[in-house]
Amino acid sequence: MAISSDNWELSQARALSVVRDMIDSYGIDPRRLAANGFGQWQPVAEGSSAGARAQNRRIELKLTER
Repeated sequence: MAISSDNWELSQARALSVVRDMIDSYGIDPRRLAANGFGQWQPVAEGSSAGARAQNRRIELKLTER
């Protein structure tokens, strides 16, 4: 993973990493995938404790039927 200058870039890099793995390892058509990074803008846990930060370092997958 590349070095990021802020949480938003790090979040986007993580999302892209997952998308690339789904393409390379599972053969999923890239036209069916999108990556979004939200950085600190959509936390699931409030606060600055180690536990809250760990919860907010996450990847969410949304699967839809086409």
